[in-house]
Amino acid sequence: MFTTALSALAAPALLPSAAQAAVPVERAYRHVLANGLEVVAIPDHRVPVVTHMLWYKVGSADEEPGKSGLAHFLEHLLFKGTTRNPAPVFSRAISAAGGQENAFTSYDYTGYFQRIAREQLPVMMDFEADRMTGLVLTDAVVLPERDVVLEERRQRIDNEPGARLGERMQARLWGETHPYGIPIIGFEHEIRQLNLDDAMAFYRRHYAPNNAILVVAGDVSSDTVFRLAAETYGRMDANPRIVARTRPPAIARTTRERVRLADQRVRQPSLSHTHVVPSYRSARPGEAEALEVLAQVVGTSPNGRIYKTLVSDREMAVSAGCFYAGSALGDGRFGMHAAPRPGVSIETLETAMLEVAARVAGEGVRDDEIARAKTRLIAESVYSQDSQASMARMYGAALTSGSSMEDLQQWVERIRAVSREQINAMAPRAFDFSRAVTGELARAERS
Repeated sequence: MFTTALSALAAPALLPSAAQAAVPVERAYRHVLANGLEVVAIPDHRVPVVTHMLWYKVGSADEEPGKSGLAHFLEHLLFKGTTRNPAPVFSRAISAAGGQENAFTSYDYTGYFQRIAREQLPVMMDFEADRMTGLVLTDAVVLPERDVVLEERRQRIDNEPGARLGERMQARLWGETHPYGIPIIGFEHEIRQLNLDDAMAFYRRHYAPNNAILVVAGDVSSDTVFRLAAETYGRMDANPRIVARTRPPAIARTTRERVRLADQRVRQPSLSHTHVVPSYRSARPGEAEALEVLAQVVGTSPNGRIYKTLVSDREMAVSAGCFYAGSALGDGRFGMHAAPRPGVSIETLETAMLEVAARVAGEGVRDDEIARAKTRLIAESVYSQDSQASMARMYGAALTSGSSMEDLQQWVERIRAVSREQINAMAPRAFDFSRAVTGELARAERS
């Protein structure tokens, strides 16, 4: 029940009009209840199944200083039941119906979902609406669950060299006090201090219909979704304390900084360069789309510049790529990464990586590369419609990160429209890693 920002969705590519004939998925529909709950319905009648997702516009970046990990901790605690439905009534009902459930926390949102037969949708809505405001907690359930979270941190972060390096890089990149520079799962010493009062205060402050987005994708009509939502979630009162969220800028950087972690458990050394760039929300028109295309041109396929240069042509790396993480309420990230072949030093690999970056920054990219990149991006948006859960996730992640329905539904056309001039104008900014954070993961020698 934990999702890091590094694995969060990077691009809100959804529902291109060209895909309508290929995949029988209707357009997404939006309605806002009187209490402020935003409801999105994505009818898909191929199988008699629905994915029911409730997204809260609160994540780890909304925590108070000194209480890191609270959003994720509360995500765990929401499974502990209400007065009307004590644990494990909700989970047993899902299991008995042959469904699935889970939850996730990121910097900007927290989500809960069930995948169930369409006949179970009213029941799921009733259960989820109940725990929106009816959560009941005691020390008897809070304190043991805190130990569960601490063990999760040990397994996922403390015992994983790559995760520890990523945590340190985030702190350097954003600043140690920036919300994006603090681990989503929290610092161990701060998790240990979290208690019942912290959890309930955070819950009462952020869990409300006017701070949530319901996304239902599957074999159901939009009218039915809106009616059921009004009958269940519509009973909840809005929270007048909910206000619009903002994110501060990253710390100003003047030089490139290196973070190195060596561990005997590292099987494959790696190197990455990452810096802050505009997200879809903070970018000027065309900038995010240009960054998306650039990342495709340089590194997300065997034909990408960095992969072809380092893996195929020069045989220096076993893997290489480029990424744009643009789905965020604040700014996003852009970077390159590679893993050396045996016998190739990190220094040699780094020189080659920066040569590729300098060439793209100085020369830009070609029309044929841009055309291939756009084709891949648009094709991926079509393929995403094969999964109703993927569609629900993409809508939820984008909408809780500041994008609109129009942003999502016009994304393909904006990708098509971004020009070579716009793309090459962003290249020097995207591939200037002189003020980036460089992360080196190395294998420590045994003593």
